[in-house]
Amino acid sequence: MTNRILIITNVIVDADVLEGVLKKASDGPFDIERATRLADGLSVLKSRHIDAVLVDLSLPDSRGIDTFFRLFAEVPYLPILTLSSVEDESLAREAVQRGSQGYLTKGHFASYLVPQSLRNVIQRKAVEESFYIDKVRAEITLNSISDAVIGTDMANNVDYLNLAAERMTQWSREEARGRPISEVMPLIDGETRKPEANPVTVVLAQAKPTILVPGTIMIRRDGSEVAIEDSTSPIHDSAGRMAGAVIVFHDITAAKAMAIKMAHLAQHDFLTNLPNRVLLTDRIAQAIGLAKRRGTQVALLFLDLDNFKHINDSLGHATGDKLLQSVAKRLVSCVRGSDTVSRQGGDEFVILLTEDQGGAYSSLTADKILAALAAVHSIANNELHITTSIGISIYPADGSDAETLIKNADTAMYQAKEKGRNNFQFFKNDMNIRAVERQVIEANLRYALERKEFVLHYQAKINLMTGAITGSEALLRWIHPKWGIVPPSRFIAVAEDCGVIVEIGRWVLRQACLQNKRWEEAGLNPGSIAVNISAIEFRRHDFIDVVRAILTETGLRPECLQLEITESVLMRDAESSITILKQLKGMGVQLAVDDFGTGYSSLSYLNQFPIDVLKIDKSFVHDIGSVKGNGIIASAVIAMGNSLKQKVIAEGVEDQAQLVFLKEQHCEEGQGYIFCHPITAEKFTALLRSGVGGTSIH
Repeated sequence: MTNRILIITNVIVDADVLEGVLKKASDGPFDIERATRLADGLSVLKSRHIDAVLVDLSLPDSRGIDTFFRLFAEVPYLPILTLSSVEDESLAREAVQRGSQGYLTKGHFASYLVPQSLRNVIQRKAVEESFYIDKVRAEITLNSISDAVIGTDMANNVDYLNLAAERMTQWSREEARGRPISEVMPLIDGETRKPEANPVTVVLAQAKPTILVPGTIMIRRDGSEVAIEDSTSPIHDSAGRMAGAVIVFHDITAAKAMAIKMAHLAQHDFLTNLPNRVLLTDRIAQAIGLAKRRGTQVALLFLDLDNFKHINDSLGHATGDKLLQSVAKRLVSCVRGSDTVSRQGGDEFVILLTEDQGGAYSSLTADKILAALAAVHSIANNELHITTSIGISIYPADGSDAETLIKNADTAMYQAKEKGRNNFQFFKNDMNIRAVERQVIEANLRYALERKEFVLHYQAKINLMTGAITGSEALLRWIHPKWGIVPPSRFIAVAEDCGVIVEIGRWVLRQACLQNKRWEEAGLNPGSIAVNISAIEFRRHDFIDVVRAILTETGLRPECLQLEITESVLMRDAESSITILKQLKGMGVQLAVDDFGTGYSSLSYLNQFPIDVLKIDKSFVHDIGSVKGNGIIASAVIAMGNSLKQKVIAEGVEDQAQLVFLKEQHCEEGQGYIFCHPITAEKFTALLRSGVGGTSIH
């Protein structure tokens, strides 16, 4: 490529000589541009590409070193050579010191060395420009990365910092330059807090790359600390001699905190921050190892919250989550610091008690937990009541590893549920048999509806004064093809726990309404049909819609349907219960409180519930005339119902003494074996036609 040269001189002879020698250059001619004034030369530079400038420092419009300054200010990137007489050589040398690439002495312009020298200057300037671009590119790159970079000389003194290093160390490049690396980035061990040698020192001594010891902390200029990771390497010159070192490092404080957090989350429940199954299993293994060496025992408590699902379904998961957090806090307050409270998921918790002796501590702890959880939980303007069922297994009697101990405590917990909930049970070997049975029942329950194994039996409700049938209660029976009749006591709790109760409950409600409608259409007078509603059904968001849809589908008048809800279910969330009951009452459905007297309802709430019927629990009816009781509670319930203008029905009436007592107390209706056992729809049809008479019907 031909180089274009600008010659600025008002000495025509000099310009002609230079143009001539440059155009005759042996390695190729130069293109020449000429100007006699500095201003004209600057105009040429602005309008055309020029590769080098030859300038006389004595021009009509500019003289002396100022000529060079003005030219250099405009084109600092171009090679500039001055044209100098012998007398002005000192001026030319000053220009070189200020940025000129050299000078040509007048009288020697015709030399063949002039084009060669000029070509060398242009090439050298191009190389310098390339180096400059590389340097700028490297500087921009280093300042764009998030890693900090510090360079040092062979004496361990800092000679470079990028912007990230300035931010991290809080030293500017100018302030840090020439200072020891140990002063700019002092290091300590994160655990021992002792000073650490900077890896730069190691690299300069060993001439090979190295890294920081894990856990290293850098002390910033203001005394604050930052965890860092690095790589340090030696720098070599063109001859291969070591010229210094460079350390590249970055802040891992956030990453380290995240790693700690992730490790914590891997072993803890995100909602309650309690240890999860993974951490619990590890701690059980450690506790067993310690107990084996010391000859002590370890206890495991498996907790399942009673009817938690109802609260979750009725009040929402947000409230349910807050209740779980409240439960977690109370559980932690019931144990020692050496014990472990863990959440297994859902509403299940497992507690590890170390150094238990003969189950004494586990019994005391279980009692504390039952009392602590039973106290009201105030959450989101709701006063919630929750209880728990607890199963307890003991090492080494009930298992020698975590899996077995947890499984056996779980089995014992189900026994606690079957015994009425809100209690604790120690594991016994025969529980495994019942646990297996429970699993078999659950598996068969899931297919019972499909296989049409369920039937309804009906028990009459009797007016105690007239003996007339006033209605019936629909009672579920399971006719298993191999087991025969399975009593409700064996499968209802299982159905509730596994969720099948909702589907079963809808089937019962539909069949009961259909049967009562059939009796009406047959010209009989069946009265109202009573259906028991489980807690899970009652708390479902779609319960009202389901009842309305079934009544519409079957054509049964709402006043002919009586829904029985236990007292404990209603009081679990009294305010919500009032809302649901009012909606049902608005439909015209009759409402009954089942098992009345066994819960903890207050008169104020009882008066707010739009209840039609109170059913005296059969346990109070059985007390009538017995050795231990005289019917005081039954009398009180009857009196209360009458004063509240609510019908009272006595359940479980079985003998004449009970019947006489109930009549004397003005109990309106009764239900029990003395009148009629639960019977099939066909037999109940015959009963409606004939009446009860004075005989118990089976």
